[in-house]
Amino acid sequence: MIPATEADRAEIETFLRARLHQAMFPLNNLAEHGMAGGHDYAVSFWIARQAGQITDVLTLTQGGMVMPLLPSSNFADAAVQIRGRKLSGMVGPVACVRGLERQGLTDLPRSVDADEPQFLLDLSNLSVPAGTGQLRPLSEAPADVIKSWIWDYDRNTLNAPLARLDARVERTYDRYLANASHTVLMDGQTPLAMTGFNAQLPETVQLGGVYTPPELRNRGHARRAVAVHLAEGAAQGVNKATLFSASPAAARAYRALGFEKVGTWTLILFKEAAT
Repeated sequence: MIPATEADRAEIETFLRARLHQAMFPLNNLAEHGMAGGHDYAVSFWIARQAGQITDVLTLTQGGMVMPLLPSSNFADAAVQIRGRKLSGMVGPVACVRGLERQGLTDLPRSVDADEPQFLLDLSNLSVPAGTGQLRPLSEAPADVIKSWIWDYDRNTLNAPLARLDARVERTYDRYLANASHTVLMDGQTPLAMTGFNAQLPETVQLGGVYTPPELRNRGHARRAVAVHLAEGAAQGVNKATLFSASPAAARAYRALGFEKVGTWTLILFKEAAT
């Protein structure tokens, strides 16, 4: 694989868009932060070619997140490009992540190591359930409540270290507000559930950060929040949505909205930056 330059950008985008539901993170980061650096989500690419056409793309964010999309199973060559760099984690299709992991990364300590089903929905098939509450902008929900939800999600789902958790929550909350990416299902002044887009393009969105507090679970609040948020996206021209399910209960809720499983996704977060 060879380092890509800005001259390769259009061809990389074509390659990634041909595999859109697998490539939302690199495409979103590229659109938002580019290839020049200066932000943790800015991206660098390495590419492999055969007969003049790109066959594999390896993405690395400035913050150390590896995003492999390697249909040719070009794992050994890809591993050479990241060896010796500080890595914060890996995310992508299971075959790509696990294949790359086997190239000398299997012994690195990690806080998250999960294979999760990936789902895809054509929004023309979206089923919006009736229920309590209306979707409101994040800014209209009590900040202390939302921050407590983010704290719980990051600690208990992502195993974020306690020493840096409060600062991490503040950054996440500020990012959600700045990007207008997350919304809250509210019954009057009472927040019920949160949902958001952790990557979005004009035609496709990827959901993330879906959360209901423990005392309000199993009442369909998150399912309704997701559905209404997607219906709003559809009204603005979005036609597909993808997401990953962290639990069987969540998977059942997503299937009820019309989502269908299309693959398996792997998320690995290293405890400390790997070298």
